[in-house]
Amino acid sequence: MARAWVSRVSVICCVFLCGAAFGQTTDSKPKFEVADVHNSAPSNQLFVRGPFYTNGRYELRMATMLDLIRMAYSVDPEKVAGGPSWLDFDRYDVFAMVPAGSTAESRKVMLKELLAERFNLKVHMDSKPIPAWALKVAKKAQLKEPGNGAPGCNFNIENNGPQSDPNARKLPVIVYTCNQTTMEAFAAAIPDIPAAGGYLSNRLVADQTELKGAWDFTIRFTPKVPAGLNFTGESTSLQDALEKQLGIKMEQASVPMPVVVVDSVNQKPTENSAEALKSFPPTPTEFDVAEIRPAKPPTPGTNQRAEVKNGRIFVPNISLKNLITLAWNINGNADELLIGAPKWLDSERFDLIAKAPAGVAIGDLTPSRTGVPINIDALQPMIRTLLIDRFKIVAHMEDRPVPTYTLVANKPKLKKAEPDSRTKWTEGAAPESKDKNANPTLGRLVTAQNMSMKQFAELLPSIAPGYLHTVVTDATGLEGGWDFVFSFSPAGVLQQGGGGGGGAAGDGAISEASVPSGALSLFDALNRQLGLKLDMVKRPMPALVIEHVEQKPTDN
Repeated sequence: MARAWVSRVSVICCVFLCGAAFGQTTDSKPKFEVADVHNSAPSNQLFVRGPFYTNGRYELRMATMLDLIRMAYSVDPEKVAGGPSWLDFDRYDVFAMVPAGSTAESRKVMLKELLAERFNLKVHMDSKPIPAWALKVAKKAQLKEPGNGAPGCNFNIENNGPQSDPNARKLPVIVYTCNQTTMEAFAAAIPDIPAAGGYLSNRLVADQTELKGAWDFTIRFTPKVPAGLNFTGESTSLQDALEKQLGIKMEQASVPMPVVVVDSVNQKPTENSAEALKSFPPTPTEFDVAEIRPAKPPTPGTNQRAEVKNGRIFVPNISLKNLITLAWNINGNADELLIGAPKWLDSERFDLIAKAPAGVAIGDLTPSRTGVPINIDALQPMIRTLLIDRFKIVAHMEDRPVPTYTLVANKPKLKKAEPDSRTKWTEGAAPESKDKNANPTLGRLVTAQNMSMKQFAELLPSIAPGYLHTVVTDATGLEGGWDFVFSFSPAGVLQQGGGGGGGAAGDGAISEASVPSGALSLFDALNRQLGLKLDMVKRPMPALVIEHVEQKPTDN
């Protein structure tokens, strides 16, 4: 399930439809007027942001070359083949000025031209079998003839709001409704349905129903919940929902699909021009209009959602602690990195309503699976200014010793990787994996390919944010790239099961027998399955020292 954007989301960016041209650069094609391309700054928030566009300004942050190619060529990431080992790992920021009259499609062509000019990217189109899920008619399809509803699909989540009994939480129910929709379009959209990814094992979905025309239909299913989490209500998998509610079965298959093959690409972009370096001033530090007010207690069973659209942002029922953590970009455990914070900072809740200045694209909340659709980098300075003004915050940054981790080798159980394979990690086992650690009952299943231990240490806080809130440093002494698979339980399973610990301040001493479901902590999983160990050490980290903060905001 997607986390809220204020907790450093891991919600997911749009996948575009296939069909762009693959020609070489020519002067007749649309281009950015000027572009600033550079490596992204180090961060433990390793997710792509964007692209964002407004008033001629285009922004894309923390994008891998894989992200750049899939956006430029309008393909799913699984349909990008070949390329160097760093294709999924190195990250770039792109800022560009766009000619008047551009469209979303023309900006993709501009990005394609940018990649050819600045990275010397060369690709060709091919077709290859890809492991996928095939939609087929079971016995008889249970679809309705199209009515008068607007074409397209939308979703709603039931039981997603505050609930009166936290010890008997109801399973959320995903309700996905489509009007005048073809099976081909539905199959392409399934990976982007909230919570569907837990059932797909990193595979795309292809239509093999042979059903022609457009249809109306609705499916209802529940997220895949690891054993040990305490929920009430009947569980319905995506596969069961499709077959029982629509008469459509979903089977694993190898499906030929068009792919973009990367022939060559440079790791370092060409230098920015002098014009580019002065064309992109810092983003504004203040909202045009902003209101912050005490939130009313939410009604149990209701679903309050953040809204971001057309430069307007609405965030309901958020704590001041979360707002401060976001505004000051606190990359770690706020309990450790907010010094002098009063206790009420976590309990007092507020609604935030604001409008960004013209020319600042802050994104929207369109669900997707490959990144974050909110321009957090643009929002941070504006929220910070608002909080300082309304809560009279006086604060400063300074280094403080906080618990962090060092990755060390115990008795390594890793497989040497093919040096030319791409460096990446995926949630869920690779389709061909037969690794004994690939136990889906543990809830989190990670497959890593051609990954150095330095890269693995850097990625661990992104892989397991429930356990690790600060940086991890490699001290294994292991050189080169490695392939490995490991599985562990979400931190919430261990907390509900009474295992204790396992968070950033825990020591990892959670035994498999301590939880009835057989849950296994990240720390134990690394040790038992990979022969690696996380040792806690204290290191200086940037912390926010709060000298003064008012409990109530000044009037709007």
